[in-house]
Amino acid sequence: MNWKQLPNIITSIRLILLVPLSFYLARENYQTAVIIFFIAGISDALDGFLAKKFGWVSRFGSMLDPIADKALLVITMALLTMNQKIDILLFSAVALRDVFIVIGAYIYYKRVGLYQMEPSVLSKINTFVQILLVTLILVSASYFPVSKTVFDWLTFLVYLTVISSSVHYTYVWGRKYRLAKQKT
Repeated sequence: MNWKQLPNIITSIRLILLVPLSFYLARENYQTAVIIFFIAGISDALDGFLAKKFGWVSRFGSMLDPIADKALLVITMALLTMNQKIDILLFSAVALRDVFIVIGAYIYYKRVGLYQMEPSVLSKINTFVQILLVTLILVSASYFPVSKTVFDWLTFLVYLTVISSSVHYTYVWGRKYRLAKQKT
C-alpha cells in the first residue's frame, strides 16, 4: 500500500459509512447512528491530520474530503429533518447556503477560471455549530436528554452563521470576481 493514499482511503471509508448511518437514522436507531457519526467525525480529523503532518496531500483528496464532510452533515441533517428532530426551515437554510456556494463557485470557474477556495472562519464556525447541533440531537435522542434551551441557542447560532457566512462569501468572492475581470 502507498501510505500517501491513506488519507484518501480514510475519506472513502467516511463516504461508505453514510450507508449504515442513513440506514440507522431512517429507522430512528439513534444509539447506533451516533456511534457511526462519531467514527465518521474522527475519520475526518484523522485524514486531515495525516495529510498535513506527512504531506500526503493530493488534488483528489482535496476535492473528496470536503464532499465527504458535506455529504455526512447534509444527509444526517436531512434524515433528522425527516424524523422531525430538525425543523424543515433550518435544514432548508443550511442546504440553500451550500447550493448558493456551489453555484457561485461554478459561475466563478466558468467566467474567471480556476480558483483556490478555502473555507472562511465564519464557514468553519458554521460547520462546527451544525456538527455540534447534530451531535447533541443524536446524543439526546439516544443516551440522555439535552435541554431545549441548548437546542434553541444552537439553532439560533446555525441560522446566524448560515446567514453571515453566506453574506461574507458573497462579498469576498464578488470582490475577487470584479478584480479578476478588471485584469482582463
